[in-house]
Amino acid sequence: MVRIGVLGAGAWGTALAIVLAGNGHRVRLWTRDPEHATALEQDRENRRHLPGCPLPETLSATADLEKAVHGADWLLVAVPSGGFRGLLQQLAPHHPGKIVWATKGLESGSGGFLHGVVTETISPEPAMAVISGPSFAAEVGRGLPTAITVAATREDLADEVVRAFHNERFRPYTSADMVGVQLGGAVKNVLAVATGVSDGLGLGANARSALITRGLAEISRLGAALGADTQTLIGLAGMGDLILTCTDDQSRNRRFGFALGRGASIDEALGSVGSTVEGARTAAELHELAQRYNVDMPICRTVHQVLTGTLPLEKAVRELMERDPKPEFRNPPENSGMGSS
Repeated sequence: MVRIGVLGAGAWGTALAIVLAGNGHRVRLWTRDPEHATALEQDRENRRHLPGCPLPETLSATADLEKAVHGADWLLVAVPSGGFRGLLQQLAPHHPGKIVWATKGLESGSGGFLHGVVTETISPEPAMAVISGPSFAAEVGRGLPTAITVAATREDLADEVVRAFHNERFRPYTSADMVGVQLGGAVKNVLAVATGVSDGLGLGANARSALITRGLAEISRLGAALGADTQTLIGLAGMGDLILTCTDDQSRNRRFGFALGRGASIDEALGSVGSTVEGARTAAELHELAQRYNVDMPICRTVHQVLTGTLPLEKAVRELMERDPKPEFRNPPENSGMGSS
């Protein structure tokens, strides 16, 4: 049994806290809202964000950050990327030396990876791990089978996190590729907006499949420039999360894009989802990151242009389809016959 502070009582933080507490660990779930903390304790359920998923007895809720952190063996941060740095700054005097996060996205404004935010805000540098992969909070909270990836800066922390989460319905895999795991979790949200728009416009299953496949190529190109492991990007945290988020309406990013495709304004589309849409936040940071490393990411670039109002939807689709033809792969296999005399 370990003691864990889970910081962020949205759907995702609550679902992960339920898994940990269900495995017998002592979990303190932190929310900024004292009324929400009281409701969690009284209802023994997060009716605001994750209804229908009972909270185990070993899970307690609090709005006192210092109380949530005190005595914890490690912390699990599950707040939106826009609030990540601010929370880390609050944690700096209290952290236990091991910080894990389940936040997916790049830092708002800087476009940096979240492990860089941890390094910049907490000294001495803690052991770090990130959790990502194909995992809808509602299914995790209900105990449906799920597999995720845990990437860490230290093998012992990866093993500790895996042991804490692992059970017959929740299977974590370890990785040392912090960049690749974070990259997959960030880019897939932007691509899910694209597939949602496509489906909202009624472009069909062929177009959706093409966007997912070519989207994976964009992730791979950026990953290569950043030094990510190719295996990571075709694994759970890359292709697995991409397929899930682009094809199922539990995805907030997909629903946001679908609303845009049906003619809603950005504000109307965000309002229809009713919670954080990371892809809408990440598109600008991802566009800047791709430009910085001179990586061609036409689908992600188009999403950015649509969200900034510089490219109408109908023209965006036409421009993607009218791009000059080229080989699907830059380096065809030698036995493909291409280029032979």
